[in-house]
Amino acid sequence: MSLRVASQMDPIGPINIDADSTFRIALEAQARGHRLFYYTPDKLTFDEGKITASGHALTVRREKGNHYTLEKQEVLDLSSMDVIWLRQDPPFDMSYITSTHILDMLHPKTLVVNDPFWVRNYPEKLLVLTFPDLTPPTMIARDLDMLKAFKAKHLDIILKPLYGNGGAGVFRLGPDDRNLNSLHELFSGINREPLIAQKFLPAVSKGDKRVILINGEPVGAINRVPAPGETRSNMHVGGRPEQVDMTARDLEICARIGPLLREKGQVFVGIDVIGDWLTEINVTSPTGIQELERFSKINAAEKMWEAIEAKRG
Repeated sequence: MSLRVASQMDPIGPINIDADSTFRIALEAQARGHRLFYYTPDKLTFDEGKITASGHALTVRREKGNHYTLEKQEVLDLSSMDVIWLRQDPPFDMSYITSTHILDMLHPKTLVVNDPFWVRNYPEKLLVLTFPDLTPPTMIARDLDMLKAFKAKHLDIILKPLYGNGGAGVFRLGPDDRNLNSLHELFSGINREPLIAQKFLPAVSKGDKRVILINGEPVGAINRVPAPGETRSNMHVGGRPEQVDMTARDLEICARIGPLLREKGQVFVGIDVIGDWLTEINVTSPTGIQELERFSKINAAEKMWEAIEAKRG
């Protein structure tokens, strides 16, 4: 089966081919005989009832500095695609949300991965609220007095933007920290969005586990260990990936959330687990599959394409 596959993603030139999950997905697709088309989110267009994108037929290869070839630019009717990957990075802003609305007009006749309706309705830091018994104490609020009360109750907290990514804007406020007012003022000057506060989990010093689920089933995990002197474990800010096994608690969490992910068309999901607690369910542009393949020899990209091919069967 040869599928016509489009990837809506950030610019392909600067990516790290040893870490980028979208690149690995494209490489696997090509190896399976699928035809690739690439475009950036700003090239997605609704044109008098047609959904189009200005982009390029794409060939990828694992050669640093020579990892892709683009054919002549063309405007493609995306309804001619079998599969569209929604893979641009957050922030989960109105531009991102608009692209999910447009792609939703094509799905499911053209399979959009992950299902854009539920990507829009299930941003990562909000979907976890559906499972309060699996998550650490959490508050979503913009009101400063409410955030102060949460900190007074839990003493040591993490404060971060609700729709951020990659560890940007994440702060730990310990018992003696007096920066909550200043941070609230800073964030309020940037946008009108609420903040998320969570009780700090000391277990993060041992790592923040990324568990990969495909079609609701866990396939493996990597651990991300914060750099010395750093609270954040994200690889974007220096977190060190390492091999790790899934625990009974990890599998319990996956068993609880997996059926919902599968029902809502979330083929590729990465959850974050610190100690025994679920902190995020990443559905927008999860990462970690290349590290998983290096450490555990688990080809998650292959498993994704098997799931997609079965849906297109």
